[in-house]
Amino acid sequence: MSRGIPTLISVLIALLLAGLAGQALAGGSYYRTAQVVDTVPIYETVRVSEPGHACRDERVVHHEPRRGSAAGIVAGGIIGGVVGNQFGKGRGRHAATVAGSVLGATIGEHASRRDGRTWTSTERHCRPVSRWYEEDRIVAYRVQYRYRGDTYWTEMPHRPGDTIRVRVDVTPVR
Repeated sequence: MSRGIPTLISVLIALLLAGLAGQALAGGSYYRTAQVVDTVPIYETVRVSEPGHACRDERVVHHEPRRGSAAGIVAGGIIGGVVGNQFGKGRGRHAATVAGSVLGATIGEHASRRDGRTWTSTERHCRPVSRWYEEDRIVAYRVQYRYRGDTYWTEMPHRPGDTIRVRVDVTPVR
């Protein structure tokens, strides 16, 4: 039984070596680790928009009209009716009196509004704007690495650590 275990191990090692040799002979690739020698960031200048607001202070005049008073409407209607009654004869006088009353009431209501309250205030008015500026951003890294004594360069989208994974291709020459 002890003899079977070393034989089994020998067979497994032989199969493993045959598989690797077959892969090397048939062509293929495998992965190894390479030592990073240098990392240089690659910058690009980009234009960036930053939202903001442009504001200004503006003086505003407010007027709050006083509501027309009933006294102004009544007084205007009476005065307009008296004046209208001075014109025309018969039915015309009646129409002139009615027209004068309506016109007088309107004028009286309008006149009673003149004494409204007026004041000024400062109001802040803002509008959205974009402020632009330029900044340098890292867009990639130029990485120098060493594998089996040779030095190579590549670009990567991120900063690597002390080592990187490399693919080794084995292709037969024909």
